[in-house]
Amino acid sequence: MKSTRLFSCLALVLAVTAFSAAAQSSRPLPRRPNIILIVANGLSAGDLSCYGQTLFQTPNLDKLAAGGIRFTHYSAGAPAGSPARAALMTGRDISSAANDVTLLPGDMTVAELLKNSGYFTSLIGEWDLGGEGSSGAPWFKGFNEFAGYFTSPDAADPYAQSIWRYECDPVHNDLQLFNGTEQVYANSGGQKVQYIPDWLVTLSGTFVDKHRPDVFNHYRPFFLMLSCPIPGNGNRVVPTDAPFSEEPWPQAQKNRAAMISRLDNNIGQLLQQLDKFGQGSNTVVFFTSDTVAKKAGGIDPKFFHENPSTNSLRVPMIVSWPGKIPAGQVSDVDCSARDFLPTVAGIGAVTPPGKIDGVSFFPALFGQTNK
Repeated sequence: MKSTRLFSCLALVLAVTAFSAAAQSSRPLPRRPNIILIVANGLSAGDLSCYGQTLFQTPNLDKLAAGGIRFTHYSAGAPAGSPARAALMTGRDISSAANDVTLLPGDMTVAELLKNSGYFTSLIGEWDLGGEGSSGAPWFKGFNEFAGYFTSPDAADPYAQSIWRYECDPVHNDLQLFNGTEQVYANSGGQKVQYIPDWLVTLSGTFVDKHRPDVFNHYRPFFLMLSCPIPGNGNRVVPTDAPFSEEPWPQAQKNRAAMISRLDNNIGQLLQQLDKFGQGSNTVVFFTSDTVAKKAGGIDPKFFHENPSTNSLRVPMIVSWPGKIPAGQVSDVDCSARDFLPTVAGIGAVTPPGKIDGVSFFPALFGQTNK
């Protein structure tokens, strides 16, 4: 059964004519899977109960891991958030870069790669790789839609009064329908009504419903990157520390656990919506984090035993593709954020750029050992 699944998935890749990274396609390939990348902020592998956390549970992410594969030796692309995200997006080793990275015109991202081959692409949440006036703006880096924040400080405001939104014409990709700030009316006047991390997940569910492949869009698959601003590294606010209010922990640790629990619940809701819209079995879901937890704002990463070493960049990487990736796998293949782009290229049946540092862990998804 394992070899049959692997053969059918590899056949998908080999049977389709390879696309150049810069080639444009007017019609997408039929019935390729949707791809969702969920990126948490400052979440170490040990924060999840499926990775050994015992002080609290993350049942929805545990379920996602049980239905697919969990990597135990996956590392963030860099210690700092912006270079780590750059590695994830470009497949290149940018670990020596400064804290703030602005992508250049020649930096090919995974979103560009998929968009050029016919995927409809969206970024919801934190970007951190270039502002609206730069070459690294999301619409220059392959995203048909963007709803979120350019920088980590902006994304850290849990009750922001506005959000940046970009939308292009779904047929004519270069025609902008909207590009600017949009008010979050529930938070106007300093009100604290709409918790932004929750709202970003709601927007993601709306996107999945609006852009699900069907006969009207020629079964065009989508790529959605949901970049969650929580749990953060001691500088995030959570509406309540429940269900950990009575725990004999420092308040900062209660808040962190509550944010991780909230993140887990939100992801569970998004996965339920995928099934509701009939896309559960037609969607590959990746879950990871940009960086590990850091000691800041009263947060002590050692409190939850998140990493065995203070120098570790170990973050979670869970991949689920119901009916394709065999369930219940645990892989110790050494891989990192820069390997994400070539892996997704294999799933999307496209050729990755030539000058990258990453190596595809596509075979590992199906129980095969990477060279």
